[in-house]
Amino acid sequence: MLVVPFQELGIEHVPLAGGKAAHLGDLLQAGFPVPPGFAVTTRAFDLVVGHHADALLAEVDTADVVALETAAARLRALVEALPVPDEVERDVRAGYARLGREIGLAEPAVAVRSSAVAEDAADASFAGMQSTFLWLRGADEVLEGVRRCFASYFNAEALAYRAEHGGAAGMSVAVQYMVDARVAGVMFTLNPLSGDRSAIAIDASYGLGVTVVGGEVTPDSFLWSKVARELVRTRMGTKEVEAVAAPDGRGTVLREVPEELRTRPCLEPAEVARLAELGREVERHYGRPQDVEWAIDRTLGEILLLQTRPETVWTPKRTALEPATPTARIAALYLERKQLRP
Repeated sequence: MLVVPFQELGIEHVPLAGGKAAHLGDLLQAGFPVPPGFAVTTRAFDLVVGHHADALLAEVDTADVVALETAAARLRALVEALPVPDEVERDVRAGYARLGREIGLAEPAVAVRSSAVAEDAADASFAGMQSTFLWLRGADEVLEGVRRCFASYFNAEALAYRAEHGGAAGMSVAVQYMVDARVAGVMFTLNPLSGDRSAIAIDASYGLGVTVVGGEVTPDSFLWSKVARELVRTRMGTKEVEAVAAPDGRGTVLREVPEELRTRPCLEPAEVARLAELGREVERHYGRPQDVEWAIDRTLGEILLLQTRPETVWTPKRTALEPATPTARIAALYLERKQLRP
């Protein structure tokens, strides 16, 4: 299979669809709000890159930090110049056309995102090492985005990480209907600063979440208590800019956020509560804390999940700090022993 719709994927399909796409399919099958899409599978990657990969990688010395960036850039250029086999192009075009029919648009805008096999595993921190392309429209742009995602398998950071940590090789690409986000961000279903599993931490800003993940803005931060089921802390960010669709609907641009919006939280308390409860459900589904990317649709106000991965800093250590009060300690122990199930 070269292209597989999300709704046909589950966690068992990581070798075929990579971590990101397999988790999206699993969430969709479990009833979570996920924008539709499809995976361009590792089999397509093998057809485009596979027989070149070993030869390309043999030329790279990941221990030479200075030379690695130059070598990685050269490898990406070589991959981007490789021809796409007819069967891969045919199936990607068919998958994009099927997605358009599913949502009732001839040329829907999509996000094209890398989904490596070693990505989003419980023992890996692969986030951000490979490419994402937003607001692509039309089959030609989607194919180019897929090719460039394949090329990002050879990004310097990804090459160095795989050399140090190992893990399965190969890449899929997730093609997902593009959310026109009013607000977006990330959510950890524990406190990422302390490891406290009785809290949910949410960072949010206006527009697409790329400004939060990429550090272009200082987002608003919200801390939600799983025990009290209430918002316990809000820290205002600056939120000077937001990433939105370009005027022609292809690609993204940064625009200034109006002053009156910068000085107030970008999420209402009810939206924080809805996000936190959704995060708890995702955590219960996987049985461990999660790192979730989300967006709120500009028109419908619907919360949509764009990605989830296991939290990989505190959870493996199992050294979460205990809350200060005896009541909170008892509640946290209860949650731990019940595997976070109320």
